[in-house]
Amino acid sequence: MAANQAVEEMRSRVVLGEFGVRNVHTTDFPGNYSGYDDAWDQERFEKNFRVDVVHMDENSLEFDMVGIDASIANAFRRILLAEVPTMAVEKVLVYNNTSIVQDEILAHRLGLIPIHADPRLFEYRNQGDEEGTEIDTLQFRLQVRCTRNPHAAKDSSDPNELYMNHKVYTRHMTWIPLGNQADLFPEGTIRPVHDDILIAQLRPGQEIDLLMHCVKGIGKDHAKFSPVATASYRLLPNITLLEPVEGEAAEELSRCFSPGVIEVQEVQGKKVARVANPRLDTFSREIFRNEKLKKAVRLARVRDHYIFSVESTGVLPPDVLVSEAIKVLMGKCRRFLDELDAVQMD
Repeated sequence: MAANQAVEEMRSRVVLGEFGVRNVHTTDFPGNYSGYDDAWDQERFEKNFRVDVVHMDENSLEFDMVGIDASIANAFRRILLAEVPTMAVEKVLVYNNTSIVQDEILAHRLGLIPIHADPRLFEYRNQGDEEGTEIDTLQFRLQVRCTRNPHAAKDSSDPNELYMNHKVYTRHMTWIPLGNQADLFPEGTIRPVHDDILIAQLRPGQEIDLLMHCVKGIGKDHAKFSPVATASYRLLPNITLLEPVEGEAAEELSRCFSPGVIEVQEVQGKKVARVANPRLDTFSREIFRNEKLKKAVRLARVRDHYIFSVESTGVLPPDVLVSEAIKVLMGKCRRFLDELDAVQMD
């Protein structure tokens, strides 16, 4: 019985000890365990696999993906970061720049501004094309000149009172439709995601006048095309009390974990600790610094339960980014199967 429990723990849990982590590698491959049928089975996979949305708002999404291997989870994360396309500034035509920001630095800053435009409605620009068209390019103009405020108080030292247009924000970027783009996209739909990103600061007489070309690209080519501010996953925490923890020790135990993980209840006049919500724990392993309690708790993570956190830059809603990442992953699988078919035919 104990041997079976040890095997199950090895197969399904990553155990965090005081001086290391056990069961890190996946071991449930076919033939590794006597008495277990670990050959991949589609029906069993479909039965065990599920996706549970935990939280979603305008720019962030948290969901659980259960029943997959780490390789698939990591591939999904990497696709979100680097292979879901967006629109970003690729070329900057500088007509005049008398600010203290050099042209190259200014162009780099402009490239990192997220553009609110659905990349699915555009094509990739062909390599070597100098001039863009309405199907592969968005055009923005930035033209700002700083002047003195004639109505400012003489004794004022506040730049906000002394100068006009001394701060250049993304709200100063003006979309210039190409071809029939004005008919396809209503006014206000093509714009920077945020209108309060500071681009540069000017002083009287200084001016920025430039034209930007935005193209479709992926984060693998340049980080400016990445559609997410962050995309990460972690394994579901699994915390087990190996013995009853009561009295002051229960309060002490709750302080060793993140708030909400350990709950202290009153049972027959005694304080008793119980695991309330292990999902909230960050696994700081603070419990191992407590000599009295470290043997009363087992820390582990569920091997095939991934908690994904996706935060969009605002270009597309996070649920759309996830669906687009799934499409990219499916496309990779189809190409791989096509390659296998081609090899078999040869």
